[in-house]
Amino acid sequence: MAELLKPDLYAQEGTKSVPKHPSLRGGKCAHCGFVFFPLQAYGCEVCGESGDSLQPFALAGSGTLIASAKVHAYTPDAKAAAADVKPLEAPFVIGTIKLDDGPTIRTVVIDVDETTLKRGQRMMSKLVPVGTGARTIVDLRFTPAS
Repeated sequence: MAELLKPDLYAQEGTKSVPKHPSLRGGKCAHCGFVFFPLQAYGCEVCGESGDSLQPFALAGSGTLIASAKVHAYTPDAKAAAADVKPLEAPFVIGTIKLDDGPTIRTVVIDVDETTLKRGQRMMSKLVPVGTGARTIVDLRFTPAS
């Protein structure tokens, strides 16, 4: 089984609504129902509740593209190279995606020519290999739905 680069942020397992795509580890406020990403314990952004009111909530790996941009210059994180992870190299595409379960995220978009991306396009989560050593390490990306 592959090792997740950021297991606190996503899971290999999907959700009931999108079982074939990785889920994101978000949270839901038990007091007001607000859904957020990533999971945190600082307090609900809507009602201010904290502690046990903030419960883990698996977010489906599906959503709608709000905006995208091609990144032409980027300095990789030195920490990633030390962890046997191939650094992200420019150019690459970043997308702002409104998840079906509520939150809006910014993430790397793959398997697409950026000139064909359209606002409102359906997007799906996907795990891609990023390891450089003997370990199989994967990271979460989004790609246009087929």
